[in-house]
Amino acid sequence: MAAFYSLILVLLLSIAGYFGGSAAGTFFGIIIPYAAIAVFLIGLTARVLQWAKIPVPFRITTTCGQQKSLPWIKYSRLDNPGSGLGTVFRMALEILLFRSLFRNTKAEIKDGPRLVFSERKFLWLAALAFHWTFLFILLRHLRFFLEPVPGFVLLAQTLDGFFQIGTPVLYMTDLVILAALAYLLIRRFSDSQVRYISLFADYFALFLLLGLVLSGIALRYFIKTDISGIKELALGLATFSPALPAGLSPIFFMHIFLLSILVAFFPFSKLMHMGGVFLSPTRNLANNNRMKRHINPWNHPVKVHTYEEWEDEFRDKIRAAGLPLDKA
Repeated sequence: MAAFYSLILVLLLSIAGYFGGSAAGTFFGIIIPYAAIAVFLIGLTARVLQWAKIPVPFRITTTCGQQKSLPWIKYSRLDNPGSGLGTVFRMALEILLFRSLFRNTKAEIKDGPRLVFSERKFLWLAALAFHWTFLFILLRHLRFFLEPVPGFVLLAQTLDGFFQIGTPVLYMTDLVILAALAYLLIRRFSDSQVRYISLFADYFALFLLLGLVLSGIALRYFIKTDISGIKELALGLATFSPALPAGLSPIFFMHIFLLSILVAFFPFSKLMHMGGVFLSPTRNLANNNRMKRHINPWNHPVKVHTYEEWEDEFRDKIRAAGLPLDKA
């Protein structure tokens, strides 16, 4: 039911963007994007500050290898770094290549009963493909907001359309991100364990991204679109002097409305792992617990009952039971 309700909500949002843009273009094309960006910046800042205030007195790193200890014991420099430089490399592998997800395994109970572990490389590949293609698409879209267009944006656009298939040029990222989202969505339906823990917000984010991608593909390949008008609106939004050109497609308003919903939803969803991974103490701290003692500075004084005091309190009973005493 969570998947059904989230799909219905995304469809209603798409319809609202389609018809609302035609009736109130200024509201859907200018006011809502600015409001979404404001919510995004405020929400992102608030969550990052909230995470940054959490004290971390101990090193609670997640490790997958031998910790650094004695000089003659080889330790894992990337999976269990003991220095800041090693931590930087571990973070780079995690952020750029999803190293921990690559090692993720699936546990199932088969006939017997037997506990069987299997690989989840397709999940790693789909997640990696989605995140990198999404980044490339964002870089490509910068050509609408910048004039002149920077060289790295033109390079990303050239690499994306390297195969020169069709007119307009087919971007490989459009196909890859669509396939990755389809896999992630099908996995939530087909895997009973994943389906059991999936919430409304999980399905909503996937359907919202899928709607955003499909509307963007429709604008590029199937519907006549006023590119100069879109760039005029984007430049106006970027320079805080927006003006709504005439003749923009209703699909464009659907696209920008879904994008605004995604931007505003971002700080309050699991999508915030983009910022949270940098603040995770399980990843961003070196594991030097054997080299340095970490003492909790927030320890409160606690009244203790020492063994000597306990023995004095129960001395007669201990002697009567024939048990040994430290003090005669």
